Amino acid sequence: MSLVELIGQADERGLAASGLACLDRCVPLLGGDDEVLRPLWAGLADDAGAEEWGERLEQVRGKLGGDAEFGAAEGATGESSGSGDDEAVRLARRMLAAAPAERSAAGVRAWADACSVAALQIHRLLDPLKGAGDSVDARREGRTEGMSPLVAAELRRQISVLELLAGHGPAGLRPALEVSTEGRRVLRAVVSRRSRRRG
Repeated sequence: MSLVELIGQADERGLAASGLACLDRCVPLLGGDDEVLRPLWAGLADDAGAEEWGERLEQVRGKLGGDAEFGAAEGATGESSGSGDDEAVRLARRMLAAAPAERSAAGVRAWADACSVAALQIHRLLDPLKGAGDSVDARREGRTEGMSPLVAAELRRQISVLELLAGHGPAGLRPALEVSTEGRRVLRAVVSRRSRRRG
């Protein structure tokens, strides 16, 4: 099943976890530590967490520098100018800014879809080994030939998170977080190498 199909079939918890996992893997671009999104992850474990989602989200935004410069109205996948590194940071900030204040199925579905696209774009921008073709949409629909390694790994992680939540419900949150943590470490190493090269 393609990533687009998995997102289309996911329930509210799976969608929220999918969007949150994409954002979590991109935290190194936002200057956040590895624990900054843990309150949001914890809130996905039960239905009561949905009521606290908005408050926890605002706390996370405060820790990551807020969203005044990168408003949600700009969209999670809007175009902007600048270097690949700058664009990657802008996309990550828009992912955070676009997170819905209410954890409703409709709101998190749009956010999860936008985060999926943005996270793949970020990995494409930062991958030193560019793959054939530039269409993120094609990758999400299952056309994976010629993908660069970093993008291929991100696509696998997005699929894994959705499959874990679809197959195990709340019990899938822990392994989904582990998948995301692995991806965050990979991206942090990539960002660190690029920073040293610019150096």
